[in-house]
Formats: sequence, structure tokens, C-alpha cells
Amino acid sequence: MTFHELLPLIAILAISGVVAGFVAGMLGVGGGIVTVPVLEYSLRFADVPEEYRMHIAVATSLAAIIPTSISSARSHHARGAVDWPLAKRWAVPMLLSAFAGSLLASHAPLPMLAGTFGAVALLIALKMLLPVDHLRASDHAPRGVGGAALASLIGGVSAVMGIGGGTLAVPTLNLCGYPIHRAVGTASFFGFLISVPGTVGYLLARPPAELPWATLGYVSLIGLAVIAPGSMLTAKLGARAAHSLSRRRLAQAFGAFLLLVGSRMLYRALA
Repeated sequence: MTFHELLPLIAILAISGVVAGFVAGMLGVGGGIVTVPVLEYSLRFADVPEEYRMHIAVATSLAAIIPTSISSARSHHARGAVDWPLAKRWAVPMLLSAFAGSLLASHAPLPMLAGTFGAVALLIALKMLLPVDHLRASDHAPRGVGGAALASLIGGVSAVMGIGGGTLAVPTLNLCGYPIHRAVGTASFFGFLISVPGTVGYLLARPPAELPWATLGYVSLIGLAVIAPGSMLTAKLGARAAHSLSRRRLAQAFGAFLLLVGSRMLYRALA
């Protein structure tokens, strides 16, 4: 493809990066909830084989989450919204499971990746949209084996979906008694713990077919270069917006995004 033919694709990815960064900062989701569906759709214009578009979208999304999650977590930390003791307890199982999840996903068929993304997103959307904020499974996050298992589940599934962990971590922490703003802030750092080993796993993958130029493993270096700068800049703005919204409005915004992209991905898997 010529440079002029690539311009529309570059523009779409740049805009998605800006939006993803804002959403990441506001909702603690790492931005993958925006970039994965946009990337998966856009890669058709780069002549990427259909069966590998989702793999590249997931891998590139995770790579872009690394700088975005750092920017977002720093902004939330400045407002005292990151639970660092919990982050330290969950770090090792989350790191290991994210790496294992990316290795698994690199060999998974397209319907499995799209189906996982869509189904999990819709389930969490229902929880966040319904007026069930008062529901609590516990007054604190589990420790010991239970905590490690929960962190592993969040890390592994998030790596398969190409997201930073907030999609699962925010409602999970909310159910464990965390205020929504603290849940979002802590989840923003989980994005870093998940995206680094997850990206490494996709970089080590050996695709069975030739992929577009500048694709390392399943990570599109061009997509990363276009998406990451904008997402880093707007992540701080999103974090500010999160702390200016009410608890209920923040939960509704989170659920609305998940409902939209989850429906689209589930349709993609079943079509």
C-alpha cells in the first residue's frame, strides 16, 4: 500500500488512540476496550488476513497500554486513588497469568478471541449499568490463595482480550467494597502489570502466515507508533474527568462503553 492509501487508516488509529487514552484515564480500563475493536476493523484496509486481525489488534492494544497505564496510574496516584499494598500482593500472579494468557491467545482461533471479549464485556456492562452499586461480596479484597486466584483470573482473561484489566478489576474491586474512584485508580496500575508480560508473550509468537511489514510477532509497530502518543496525552485528562464525576455516573459511563463494544464483538464471533 502507498502512503496516501494508508492515510485514512493512520487517521483512524490516531483518533482511536486519543479516545482510548481518555477512556483509560477515566475508567481505569487501559484503553483496549476502544483500540481492540477499532484495530480489528481497520486492519482489513491493510490487507491483513481475516483470521489474524483479532490477534494483531489484541497484541498491539496491549503494547499501547504500557505507556497509557503508566500515565493514567501516575495521575490517579497523585489523587491518592491507587491501593499500592493490594497492587503489590497481586503483582506476581497477575504478571504470570497475563504472560500465560497471551501465549494461549496467540494460538487461539478468531471466534474464541472475539467471543471472549464480547461475552465478558457484556456481563460486566450489565453489572455496571444496573442499580446494584450497594451489592458487596466482601468488605475487602481477598488475600492468600483466594486473592492470588482472583488476580490470576483478571490477568489471564485480560491478556486474551487485549485490555488492561480494568474491565474485570473495576467491578471486582467494587464488589469487594472499594469506592468506584479507588477501584478505577488501582485498576489503572493493573494495566501496567498485565500489558508488559502480555505484550512479551505476543512478541514471542510465531504467526503461521506472513503478516504486514513492521509486525513483530503479532504486534504492529506502526499501529503502536500511531496509537501510543495520543493515548498517553489524553490519559491524564481522563483521570481528571473521573474525579469530577459522581460515583454513579462513572459506573454508568463504564457500563455504556462495555455494552457497545461487547455487543459488536459477540456479533463478530457468531457471524
